[in-house]
Amino acid sequence: MEIQKHLKRFRPEIDRIIRKYLPKRASKKWLSFAFGRSSVSQTNLRVAQECFLDPLWNFLERGGKRWRPFFFLLLTKALGGKAEKVKDIAVILELTHQGSLIVDDLEDNSRFRRSAPCLHRLYGVDVAINAGNLLYFLPFLTLEKNKNRFPCSVLTRAYQACIQEMTNVHLGQGMDIYWHKGRKRKIEEKEYLRMASFKTGSLARLTARLACIFSGVSEPTSKKLEKAAEKIGIAFQIQDDILDITLRERERKKFGKEFGNDIKEGKRTLIVLRTLKKAKPKERKQLLAILDKHPNTKEEIRRAIEIIRKYDGVEQARKTAQRLLDQGWRIMDKILVPSKAKEDLRQLVYYLGKREV
Repeated sequence: MEIQKHLKRFRPEIDRIIRKYLPKRASKKWLSFAFGRSSVSQTNLRVAQECFLDPLWNFLERGGKRWRPFFFLLLTKALGGKAEKVKDIAVILELTHQGSLIVDDLEDNSRFRRSAPCLHRLYGVDVAINAGNLLYFLPFLTLEKNKNRFPCSVLTRAYQACIQEMTNVHLGQGMDIYWHKGRKRKIEEKEYLRMASFKTGSLARLTARLACIFSGVSEPTSKKLEKAAEKIGIAFQIQDDILDITLRERERKKFGKEFGNDIKEGKRTLIVLRTLKKAKPKERKQLLAILDKHPNTKEEIRRAIEIIRKYDGVEQARKTAQRLLDQGWRIMDKILVPSKAKEDLRQLVYYLGKREV
């Protein structure tokens, strides 16, 4: 697919921009920029290298599609904005996402991410928590560094958008944690979609929100595009959940996660909710027991997946993802005028919801 080639070509460019704010080697200049002049010392050079830069670049260089900054720049172009002028802002979308993955792995006690041990298993829980949390705040330095390029009103709106959506991410994660701890037994599909709109939809929504802010788009139009991006983000999450239980072992190495990871963690995904609603009482009870048990054996995970497949949980979830993609793109299609950026954006949207790895 052509869009995959675009993403592959784009990744080195976004990594180059990331290195402006998160270099691979600590220097006195970077310490002063990131933490203030009083932070500069030989000891803190070692602290920054061993507690931030080494673990974070270990994580960043494993892979990842970098689709959020790509989406941001494409949408900015499609809205008539100057993508070159806002390239640094794209770092916010990538690094906050990466930080959320590091913290998510800790909360789920996961073993692998992107075909390698999770950061807390390589560097320790303390280093992983601290480094992951740094990525929630460090990206805002892009706004500070570029403050002379944009009006104060634009920067204020950008800060407000980032703070609100990053707060929303934590509510979504809290809902997910509450559910997989078994604290709420009956979860409706609309509740799942609401949770996903916070957990995964927030950063997708922020992507559109920032593109609109820096392109001078009106508030009503921005709201429509934010809703479209949210739907696309949720579809991306649903597809992620589908891949978690459908990939064969050879394909799983490219996906970079353990077999049946969501089952092992007791996640109440849309696939699971659809199955619980249709399953016979005995199988429903069995599936819930497996989800509530930590850890699970491979046999138990396979049994859970057998039940899910029996009741077409995957296929129903796939249809929901497709519906959300179509709804999201219809909104964008009505707003955006024809252009190369718009066509690339359309391809990206449908790739995200239908990717195989």
